[in-house]
Amino acid sequence: MKKITVLLAEDHMIVREGFRKMLELENDFEIVGEAQDGRAALAQAKKLRPDVILMDIAMPQLNGLEATRQIVKINPTAKILMLSAHSDDAYVQNAIDSGAKGFLLKQTSAHEVCHAIREVQKGKTFFSPSIARHFNRLNPLLPGSSAALNPKAARLTSREMEVLQLIAEGKANKETAAQLGIGIKTVEKHREHLMTKLDIHDTAGLTRYAISAGIIESSVQLTIV
Repeated sequence: MKKITVLLAEDHMIVREGFRKMLELENDFEIVGEAQDGRAALAQAKKLRPDVILMDIAMPQLNGLEATRQIVKINPTAKILMLSAHSDDAYVQNAIDSGAKGFLLKQTSAHEVCHAIREVQKGKTFFSPSIARHFNRLNPLLPGSSAALNPKAARLTSREMEVLQLIAEGKANKETAAQLGIGIKTVEKHREHLMTKLDIHDTAGLTRYAISAGIIESSVQLTIV
């Protein structure tokens, strides 16, 4: 029997190890790689082409939403299950818009995580039961199939999403430019575009938006610049 290959993308080592140990108990799974940030997840997804990727939504370097969007752009058949401790509508909708095939709360049982992996590997979608019930009340056809709950995020380019994350993490323009390998003036232009598209006109507002959209976790220590 061919095993389902899985890539674990989670920045907290203890959580990642927990998922690994849980999945290793199943005979039909093989953990082929692990990543502790979004850029590593993107690189490993390109290299390993796993059947299923468990992707944390809030990670350093590149958040799970943008990593998912870039992976799906390269490989439209990629099957990604988003992981989060939060079930806000914006989080779930942004995961769907990014191309995820499902959304799991981190407090989901081991049985449901395994079931979810098997379901998305078959080409189906899977949402934690509480999320599925909520979205079914909004639209009985499919979780998240209604009009986008957070349409602003869908208008941002990949580079703008990367810049937004770094701004929200408190990085100065110089640091952002160095990390992304672009010029400071380019960073400033992206910042202007973000503020125009989101109708937000200060760094604190961009930070609040990034938290509400699941791009960064509210627990991240921020320095407003």
